[in-house]
Amino acid sequence: MQIRISWPAGHLIATLENTPTTQALGKALPLVSTAHTWGQEVYFDTGVSVSRETDARQVVEPGTVAFWTDGDALALPYGPTPISRGDECRLASPCNVLGSVDGDAAVLATVRDGNPVRVELIDE
Repeated sequence: MQIRISWPAGHLIATLENTPTTQALGKALPLVSTAHTWGQEVYFDTGVSVSRETDARQVVEPGTVAFWTDGDALALPYGPTPISRGDECRLASPCNVLGSVDGDAAVLATVRDGNPVRVELIDE
């Protein structure tokens, strides 16, 4: 499944694996939310509530599309967060890994705290 995430200064495309969390998110799309930033991570509420999956991870690669079950939010890390060790992308707590950003995740640096964010399915 592919999704488009848009904000005032840009957009990106992400490819998601077929997981229980991805399926729940897909049913909620399209959605509009408000962006929050935490170090080099963008996250926003989805209104979707799911359980943490068995393969949830706290340290991920830049550009990972993660679902933060503690906050019902998509988390999009593109660099270190305030709790990272070195250059790693360390999320606030273990998150369900859904997929990854297509291309350079550094475009997320143009997202500002409080920006409106839209997430929509791309027709396949």
